[in-house]
Amino acid sequence: MRVALAAAALVFTLSAPALAKEAMDVADLVEAHGPAVVNISTSRLVKRGAEGFPFAVPDDEAMQEFFRRFFPPGIPGHGSIQEIPTRGAGSGFIVSNDGYILTNAHVVRGADEVEVKLIDKRKFSARVIGSDSRTDVAVIKITASNLPAVKLGDPARLRAGEAVAAIGSPFGFENSVTAGIVSAKGRSLPSESYVPYIQTDVPINPGNSGGPLFNMKGEVVGINSQIYSRSGGYQGVSFAIPIDVAMEVAEQLKSSGKVSRGWLGVVVQEVTADLAESFGMDRPRGALIAQVQADSPAARAGLQAADVILMFGGKPVENSGDLPRMVGMAKPGTKIPLQVWRRGKVQELAVTLGELPGEELPAGKSGKTYSRGGLALSELTADQRRELGIDHGLLVEEVTGDAARAGIRVGDVILAVNNGKVPSVEAFRKSIAAVPKGKSAALLVRRGEGSLYIPLKITGE
Repeated sequence: MRVALAAAALVFTLSAPALAKEAMDVADLVEAHGPAVVNISTSRLVKRGAEGFPFAVPDDEAMQEFFRRFFPPGIPGHGSIQEIPTRGAGSGFIVSNDGYILTNAHVVRGADEVEVKLIDKRKFSARVIGSDSRTDVAVIKITASNLPAVKLGDPARLRAGEAVAAIGSPFGFENSVTAGIVSAKGRSLPSESYVPYIQTDVPINPGNSGGPLFNMKGEVVGINSQIYSRSGGYQGVSFAIPIDVAMEVAEQLKSSGKVSRGWLGVVVQEVTADLAESFGMDRPRGALIAQVQADSPAARAGLQAADVILMFGGKPVENSGDLPRMVGMAKPGTKIPLQVWRRGKVQELAVTLGELPGEELPAGKSGKTYSRGGLALSELTADQRRELGIDHGLLVEEVTGDAARAGIRVGDVILAVNNGKVPSVEAFRKSIAAVPKGKSAALLVRRGEGSLYIPLKITGE
């Protein structure tokens, strides 16, 4: 035992000087770069009636008359509308000394007010410059100058096993520091196609979202975004958005307020060992095209089902999850060379990418879209309609913006807009498109065992 300990001590003594040139102590890291980490508080008002029904009071006379008819005096909820503030919290970090801050999109989603608190106790009201739900990145801005800003690192140089640290506000405990190692790189999550996540074992909890992940040089290499948990709490698996991906998104948000992504128009799946053998490939690799969408860039380029995309823009596609990220980060209108495995031979093709529409989800998630007003919807399956005892309906899968302020909830089922049935997502989009900016639409919503009308006021185009 003593021999082993002595040997270990010798190895540490020999290694420490070499490491000291690049790495810094966690305490030194926090002292040097902690001031650039901020605490973010958000608030929004939700309007509810006496029975817990959410209402957003309509401004236009037609909608007021509509609610006078359906909710006359004496009906529960009438005349007792209350504005209930709901609050959220997260973290962020200053990327430029003139007040630009990065955080997660889900931290500021649907917020009416965003407040930033610095380590020196100063507080600022922040403006949301833009957010991107696909990468979960948001840019906010405070009016200040000469602020401390973080240094940015290169996530490509990270190695599994490398030490990293996070600073944030878990459960509201500001400027808390946790440390661990990089567990893996390039992780794909089932619900995310555009981010090659950094997996760590750094303890991350509610309130850490949006905070920085540092390497031991004091450089930010990622934004702490989410955890994998069966209990809802930290269980040793955390994920961070690589900072190079986040900054590319941030630059687009700063310049145009939105993110433009390339669109190919295919549904892909993994190439297994058995599939690779059946296709005559030397090993499993690439992205197997299961479906080519009609009138898409892929269709116009001559791509076919059963093609395997081996290279995109000169870069190898090792796994099917690589392709959506490559396509998404390419500029719409760019002509991209492809290398494709087709019927036992390699073929060279070229495709001119389109632009991924609005907030539609990646291919393979058909029937779900983010509508004007801030709703992510999907059409009910036959089993869901049968279980609910209805013949149509749209399931609310995510809520933001106008819809969040109106009190619509995830799990609600939308049956009608202004008394007109909406049997499809497209029908809903057309109905909402006809509502003038500043006016409200009456949504008939199934919630639990009952139904209620919720006015959705459209504040954006």
